Amino acid sequence: MSYPFVSTNNDFRIEVKTDFDFEQSNPLQFHYLFSYTILIVNIGEKSAKLVSRKWFIKDAKGEVRVVEGPGVIGQTPNFKPGESFEYSSFSPLPTMKGEMWGHFNMIDQNGRTFQIETPVFKFHVPKELIDVY
Repeated sequence: MSYPFVSTNNDFRIEVKTDFDFEQSNPLQFHYLFSYTILIVNIGEKSAKLVSRKWFIKDAKGEVRVVEGPGVIGQTPNFKPGESFEYSSFSPLPTMKGEMWGHFNMIDQNGRTFQIETPVFKFHVPKELIDVY
């Protein structure tokens, strides 16, 4: 599967793909679990380390939840020029669709801090599964 959501800023490219986890979802309890995979690529000429992240998660009712914390999946990856890091995580939603966006807080080899913005990426229950519910 390709990465349909892409952003490039501050010498980094962020690519995101999403999926719906049918087995872990329960529509009778308004619990829909979505997974996402993020590929972060250093396309610049300086090394940097990912130190934290901040997410905005919006459901179909317009409610926005903010999640922030250190690293990603318990890691604080370092990026030399040309290096990448890929990880997967998930987001539960009370609705059949939603979206998510945010940024990673970085520190470069000279101690300068900066942010890399993610693209807005969308979650939705596939049309072919809606009738199953």
